Amino acid sequence: MVDNEFLSDANFELYRDLIYKESGITFTPTNRSILESRLKERLREKNIKDVKTYIDAIKVDKEELKGFLDAITTNLTRFFRNQAHFDALEKYVIPELMNNIKKVPGTIRIWSAGCSTGEEPYTIAMLLSEILPKSWSYDILASDLSLKCLMTAKEGFYADSRIVGVPDNYLSKYFNKVDGGYKIINDIQTKVKFDYHNLKNESGYKNFDIVFCRNVIIYFDDAAQTAVINRFWNAMASKSFLFIGHSESLFGMDTKFEFLKTEWATLYQKNI
Repeated sequence: MVDNEFLSDANFELYRDLIYKESGITFTPTNRSILESRLKERLREKNIKDVKTYIDAIKVDKEELKGFLDAITTNLTRFFRNQAHFDALEKYVIPELMNNIKKVPGTIRIWSAGCSTGEEPYTIAMLLSEILPKSWSYDILASDLSLKCLMTAKEGFYADSRIVGVPDNYLSKYFNKVDGGYKIINDIQTKVKFDYHNLKNESGYKNFDIVFCRNVIIYFDDAAQTAVINRFWNAMASKSFLFIGHSESLFGMDTKFEFLKTEWATLYQKNI
């Protein structure tokens, strides 16, 4: 139920417009309640009573704006989420890249965009450590809008409940058991560089062979989705691959990516 006493329709429009302008994330009447609950929590933390006072503050305080955007984003993830993508990565994408990259030993560059608390980039790192020949290496950049999530990701600690789905051989090889959970081993942690990045903006990143951006663009409207996808194109190398969420699609979008259906999963390719 919408709490009109807390957030009037006019103030909802103000917040919605600001969030869209600063992040590309779209709040509609359907998911208004999510914004309301996150905003209430943020105001309690800051001991601010009035929503109008707060929006005036975040318009001028860039650090608090980052904190607010952090608070309203949904960060649901897990290790080996959508196993079919990782099967396609192992059995199709990596062999294709090894054939296309002429320099040997070669380095495969990956961007995990919208990495949340780090499960996705660490999954990629573990998988590549398993399958790549010793003469090959990889670098992973993982970015997110949430500073809180990035702190968790950098720490590399996950409670027992968070490692559900990790195969036993990976768990014993790439994690250390500690009180209350598991810690990613240093060899894997050092392979992943975490960075704050708002997908609404140009990244400056270049020459990625693989981009993972799963279950992120569903929060954007059509114009913002197209802009994000085209920025990925500019950041990717020739003959590179893009993974998006299984419920997401580039169908009907003005983009140069080609749809690619493998035996394991569907994805997209920059095929030039």
